[in-house]
Amino acid sequence: MFNSLSDRLTATFKNLRGKGRLTEADVDATVREIRRALLDADVAVPVVREFTGQVRERALGAEVSGALNPSQQIVKIVNEELVEILGGETRRIRMAKTGPTIIMLAGLQGAGKTTLAGKLAKWLKAQGHSPILVACDLQRPNAVTQLQVVGQRAGVPVFAPHPGATSELEHPAGDPVAVARAGVEEARQKLHDVVIVDTAGRLGVDADMMEQARQIRRAIVPNEVLFVIDSMIGQDAVNTATAFDEGVNFTGIVLSKLDGDARGGAALSVSSVTGKPVMFASTGESLDDFELFHPDRMASRILDMGDVLSLIEQAEKSWDKEEAARMAKKFADQEDFTLDDFLAQMQQIRKMGSMKKMLMMMPGAQNIRQQLEQFDEREIDRVEAIVRSMTPHERLAPKIINGSRRARIARGSGVHVSEVNGLLERFGQAQKMMKKMAQGGGMPGMPGMPGMGGGGARKGGKNAPKKKARSGNPAKAAQELREAEARRAAGAKAVPTGAAFGQQSGDFDPSQLNLPKGFDKFLGGK
Repeated sequence: MFNSLSDRLTATFKNLRGKGRLTEADVDATVREIRRALLDADVAVPVVREFTGQVRERALGAEVSGALNPSQQIVKIVNEELVEILGGETRRIRMAKTGPTIIMLAGLQGAGKTTLAGKLAKWLKAQGHSPILVACDLQRPNAVTQLQVVGQRAGVPVFAPHPGATSELEHPAGDPVAVARAGVEEARQKLHDVVIVDTAGRLGVDADMMEQARQIRRAIVPNEVLFVIDSMIGQDAVNTATAFDEGVNFTGIVLSKLDGDARGGAALSVSSVTGKPVMFASTGESLDDFELFHPDRMASRILDMGDVLSLIEQAEKSWDKEEAARMAKKFADQEDFTLDDFLAQMQQIRKMGSMKKMLMMMPGAQNIRQQLEQFDEREIDRVEAIVRSMTPHERLAPKIINGSRRARIARGSGVHVSEVNGLLERFGQAQKMMKKMAQGGGMPGMPGMPGMGGGGARKGGKNAPKKKARSGNPAKAAQELREAEARRAAGAKAVPTGAAFGQQSGDFDPSQLNLPKGFDKFLGGK
C-alpha cells in the first residue's frame, strides 16, 4: 500500500547522509520533497500542510542543530510525526463492564463491512470471547446470506431472522432497527459477550442511510461504532469520514484492503481529520488477514524500518510449541537434522502466512522489493512435494539418493531433477550449519563470531598456527620438547592467570592489594 510513499521518503533521507550540519536550505529542500511525496500518496492537503509545518519547525529547532547526527534526527522527527497523524497510540476495544459488548459497523457499500464482521468475530473468538453476528443489512441483495457464509467460516453464530433482499428488483422489507434490538436480546439470552452488528451501506453518502444508522445506534447504544473505510478511495476518504462522523459519531476506524496497490493516502488522512483512532486493519482476503493497528509500527513500515514486533507476535501465535521443544531437544542432543525435520520447519513457516508479507516486515525490505514481488509462494508446496516423494529411509539418510532415486522423486513430485538436486544441496548446507551450531562452534561462514569462518585462528582452520614438525632424531626431539615446555612456562609466568585488565610486568603479589581473605585466588595467587 505505501510502497511509493516509502520509496520517496527513503530517497529523500539518503540525500542528508554524511552531512554534519544541516542548513535552513537543506531543511527546506527535505520538507519540500516530503510534501510532494505525501501529496502524490493522496494524503489530504490540510494534513500535509500541518505535517510538514511541524517537521520544519522541529527540524530548524535545537533538537536537530545540537544533534550528533542531524540526518538521523530528521528521520526520527518524521517518524514521530507520522505516528501522531496515524493516531498516536494503539487503541483497543472498550469492553462493557456488564452485559454484552455491542460493536456497530458502518460505512459505504463495497468497503468490506460484511467480510470484516467475520474477521473481527474470528479475531475476538481467538482472544477468548464468544461473539455473535447480527445481520441488519436488509437492503443489499444477498447481504444476509453472505454474512451467514462468513460466520460459518469463522465458526461464529449469526442472528438473521429476516432474509433481506435477494435481488436488485426486490423491494427491501423488514426493519433493521428491530433486528438489531432483537439481536442484542438474543446475545443476552445465549450468553454471548460480544455482539457485532452489520449495517447497510450505500454507494454514496445519503440521508436515508445515515438516518437508518442513527436509529440503530440509538436503539442498541453500542460500546463501539467502527467506521469501515476502503484504503484505496483516495482523497474522497476525508469527505466520507467527516460525513459519517457527523452522522453516527463513530468511535474508531477500520482500514480495509490495506494490501492493495493504491497510494494509501486515506490511512494517513482520516485519523488526523476526524480525531478518531485507527483501531484495526484488514490486510488480505482471508479471515486471518486482520490485525490490531499500531501507529508506531505502521510508521516504521512506511519509513522502511521494518516491523519486527508484529513479525514476532505472528510467529508466537502460529508456532507449534511442542514441535519447537522437540527441535530444541534434538539440537541439544546433537542429533542429525533430517529431511523430516526440514519438512516440519517449512510447514511451521507456512502457518505464519504469506512469506512476502513476513519478509516485507524486515528492516530494509524496500531495497529488495522487486525480488520479493517475484517470489513464488508455491515454492514451499514444491519443497513439501519433493520431500514427501522420498521414502522414510531416504529422508533419514539422504546420501543414499543416487541418480535413479532422484529421477523417481522428481517424477513423483512433478518437478525437474534439477529442483531435487537444488533442494538436496540446500538441505546439505543447512545440515552442516545445524551440526556446527549444535557442537557450540557458532554459525559457519560469518566472521567475528565463535567458530565462524574468517574470524581468526580455529582448530584445523587455514588461519590456525601450524605445529612445527618434530625431528626424527630421538635426542634432538627430546631437546625440542624441553625447549617447548620452557617457552610455555615462560609465557605462563609473564601473564598471571586471572589478570582481567591486561598484562602486568614483574612478580605480582595479590597481598599488596589488601583484599579480603581468600579473594587473592581469583587474581592468580596461591
